[in-house]
Parts: sequence; C-alpha cells; structure tokens
Amino acid sequence: MSEPVLALDLGGTKIRGALVHGAGAEGALRGAAPRLERVAEVATPATEGPEAIMAAVAELADRIRSGTRVRAVGLSSAGVIDSDRGRVTHATASLAGWAGTDVRTPLTQRFGVPVSVLGDVHAHGIGEARFGAGHDSASLLLVAVGTGIGGCHVVEGRAVIGSHGAAGHVGHAPVPEAEGVRCPCGRTGHLEGLASGPGIVQLAARLGADPSLRDGRALAAAAAAGDEIALEAYRVAGLATGRVIGALLNVLDPELVALTGGVPESGA
Repeated sequence: MSEPVLALDLGGTKIRGALVHGAGAEGALRGAAPRLERVAEVATPATEGPEAIMAAVAELADRIRSGTRVRAVGLSSAGVIDSDRGRVTHATASLAGWAGTDVRTPLTQRFGVPVSVLGDVHAHGIGEARFGAGHDSASLLLVAVGTGIGGCHVVEGRAVIGSHGAAGHVGHAPVPEAEGVRCPCGRTGHLEGLASGPGIVQLAARLGADPSLRDGRALAAAAAAGDEIALEAYRVAGLATGRVIGALLNVLDPELVALTGGVPESGA
C-alpha cells in the first residue's frame, strides 16, 4: 500500500486534517472515494496572528501523522493563495494578519516532503467534482457558505483559479440587500457581510433578535423552532445568495451547482 497524503484544511473557525489514501488521479478516474483515517480538528486561533495559526496547524498535523510516513502534504487555506509560492496574497479580517503569510515553507521544513497549497474553496470544488456530486458532470459551480462565502468553477475536473488565484470569490459580489453592511474585507455591500454565518447572526441582531442568539448554532435552532426574526434573517440571506448564484449561472452555465458549508448544512 502506498504512503498516504496528509491533508489539512485551514478555515476561519476550525482546522481539520486526516491521512488520505487513494486520492490521486487513478482514484478519481474510478470514482472511488478516498479513504480517510485519523480525522481530527482544532479551533483556529483566528485572532492571534499567523504564528499562532501555523503553530496550531503543525500541532494538529503532528497528532494526525503520529509517526506515519507520508508522501506529501496538501493544505487548503482561507484567503487568496499563490499556489506557486505557497503564500497567502490577500485575506479578510477573519484571520488576523493572514495576508502575506508563507504557509508552505514551515510545513516543508517540518515534514521534508512535497507540500501543495491551494485556496480552501478551490480544493473543496476539486474534491466535489472528482469524488462527490459532480463526479458525472463536465462542469460544476460550488458555492460554500460558512464563516465566509467562496466559490469554485470546475471544468473537466480542473478548478478555474484565475490569473491571480482569486477566481471564485463569490462572497465579494455586491448585492442590494447588503447596502451599507460592512464586509470582513473592509468594504461594504458584499454578499459575505450579509449572508455568511457571522453575517446572518449580525443581520438577526439588527432585526431585533434576542441577545442570547449570539452564534450560528443558536440562531439556526431558533429558526427551526419558528422564531420569526431568525427565519427572516435566513430568508434575506438566502435571497441574496440565490441572487448571486443566479447571476453566475447566466455567466458560467455550469452543468451542476453544489451548495455547501456550515450555513446550508445547519438546515435553517
């Protein structure tokens, strides 16, 4: 059996990782799902800066690997990623000081194997296209709604990442529902400021929600119980998200759309 790949996913809320068997091109052609072992996660120290974030990544990676030889490391990260240099070129305030961080070199030095770095939603899109809902489709538009909002257009199994690695930043499309609403990127009027997980919680607060509804889980539970303000917050966020996806369909004409992430998975 060949050595596994150490896969790591660094998001604004949590860092997840696993040892992955069978994720190469051969497995994708068979349509066989990769086999995961030692799946684990830790909270992202998002406000503590790049050193603390990379230390948390390294600690999780060591725990998962636990002496096992790996043939490569793959890291997907929030932010705009220059995959050639393994560096974050742009990032929102969701990860403090993240822009400019070299994420490849510390992992290369630690593990001594090839390290590939990709934007988190680009990596998500490739996985969904090769092993998930898009396996039998020539093209896929993935939209992920969680701590942030991102997207990925995959054509014939390859992600369209753009000339600067910034393609698919769906969350920074302007929508009228977000007029005057501050986005984590620092501007106003973007979808992410309104319809991401934190954005929906803030929207509910502006609509007069009970102060106890301070996070996405509590707000989703309230919506499921019929709370009118919680339901209205999700309705407005869903309308704005649907507006952007509809516009993208007119431009990209994908065969399939996959909507993923913590917000749609909450069931609200």
